[in-house]
Amino acid sequence: MLHEPATPAGKDPASPFKVRLGIWMFLAYALFYASFVAINLLKPQAMAEVVFAGLNLATVYGFALIIVALAEALIYDWLCRRKEAYYKNLEKGQE
Repeated sequence: MLHEPATPAGKDPASPFKVRLGIWMFLAYALFYASFVAINLLKPQAMAEVVFAGLNLATVYGFALIIVALAEALIYDWLCRRKEAYYKNLEKGQE
């Protein structure tokens, strides 16, 4: 039984944009996460301080890490789809 890709795969003209965007977004998130680790390493007692609605810094920062990761994923997807549509319109002769 021959298994072929469901859709034909060709060259993606938006690929360089996607790679560059992915790297920058990864670095931004890595910095955000590194600051969380740095706080835990250098001043762990700060994580016990209540900062918002009775929640301590560790809880708020942990939820922020999750929310920022989700937001970055949605932004990445949106920007990549826009760039793909741009190149698709260029192929059709529209802009």
